Amino acid sequence: MTLRHFLTTQDYSRAEIDALLDEAAAFKRSPRGQQLAGKSVALMFFNPSMRTRTSFELGAFHLGGHAIVLAPGKDAWPIEFEVGTVMDGDTEEHIAEVARVLSRYVDLIAVRAFPKFQDWKVDREDNVIKAFAKYATVPVINMETITHPCQELAHALALKEHLGNLQNKKYVLTWTYHPKPLNTAVANSALLIATKMGMDVTLLCPTPDYVLDERYMAFGYQNAKENGGSLKVSHDIEDAYRGADVVYAKSWGALPFFGQWDKEKPIRDANKHFIVDEAKMALTNNGLFSHCLPLRRNVKATDAVMDSPACIAVDEAENRLHVQKAVMASLIGQR
Repeated sequence: MTLRHFLTTQDYSRAEIDALLDEAAAFKRSPRGQQLAGKSVALMFFNPSMRTRTSFELGAFHLGGHAIVLAPGKDAWPIEFEVGTVMDGDTEEHIAEVARVLSRYVDLIAVRAFPKFQDWKVDREDNVIKAFAKYATVPVINMETITHPCQELAHALALKEHLGNLQNKKYVLTWTYHPKPLNTAVANSALLIATKMGMDVTLLCPTPDYVLDERYMAFGYQNAKENGGSLKVSHDIEDAYRGADVVYAKSWGALPFFGQWDKEKPIRDANKHFIVDEAKMALTNNGLFSHCLPLRRNVKATDAVMDSPACIAVDEAENRLHVQKAVMASLIGQR
């Protein structure tokens, strides 16, 4: 059997996504099990985490498994990823050895590695997690790189819990202001899962500079076509919000200014009005609001929106625990 990883939901069919969501819902009803009894997962954190680390560690524990947390460069040796490099710098060992040795110890490897924010042409290749997948002999899970597939599943599960059938529900993925340029991962992933679920998706952003990478836009259009939904880009706030069933907020950096944030800052600062507030939500069809968290209140969304019954961000965050159990159990089951 060919080894299967969980790097992006784009590698999974709609039927497989639905099966994972069904399994996650079952774990939510009955949280404990023995699907990972005697098994272990290495959680590799190249970047900070709160929800991801907690939910993966607890998820493994709830299913009888054991999680080992490692932070390369801090409590583990710094890792080299370039092939053919002369390792006379700060890195101490190569991914070729790291992934293969870990595979002798553990049954799953999960990786969180953000872009370097210097050159999108380099970052979009997602070399860190692809290197783990190349050299590992156990399944590899993406805990967020340039996509965040676990967040996608948690988001989809929360939407299904509140809306039922998601087919052709109007979904707005809106850019919001943030004082720093952030990873596009959650935005990429929201676009992928909403179109995969057959929703009518609007990507709302201030200018064409904030449209997502062509790869994810192409996947979005493909998913919409295959699943009976739609995808469009808008820069008109009122038109995008009007009649929406779901508003999902995220800030992300403009790709043309990747690594040149001083040039992007004036554009970003001019669009603080993209904040999600009561007036915008009043235009929706009693729409739900969510965010992946963490969220800066009164910067991305107002207190009134965050504290309203429409906000399902905490439900979504809880669902990380359940969907990740489903992913881990599924990958262990293939072995």
